[in-house]
Amino acid sequence: VQLQASGGGLVQAGGSLRLSCASVGRTFSNYVVGWFRQAPGKEREYVAGIGWSGGNLYYADSVKGRFTVSRDNVKNTVYLQMNSLKPEDTAIHYCAAGTGHSTYMYWGQGTQVTVSS
Repeated sequence: VQLQASGGGLVQAGGSLRLSCASVGRTFSNYVVGWFRQAPGKEREYVAGIGWSGGNLYYADSVKGRFTVSRDNVKNTVYLQMNSLKPEDTAIHYCAAGTGHSTYMYWGQGTQVTVSS
């Protein structure tokens, strides 16, 4: 499974971005898809995840109430809607696919999210 993440950019604090994770050449409708992020000098953080049917959601405490993960299996795309962005959300964001929230085997390239204060 090849994944492509897109949608990152520079936004002011309080703004919004929507990230997309597309599967190229093969469906990932049977996989759990997750979003991770890593800021310079920090460990990778599991931000959000979604089960194959759109349920079985996971959100890190740091993004609950601000981020929403969703998927469109017809378009082979998973989205991460990020609202009320904070400077501490600045990081490279990655998507991954796997068989569970703790078992991710396929990774996409990252997309940079930068939130200015």
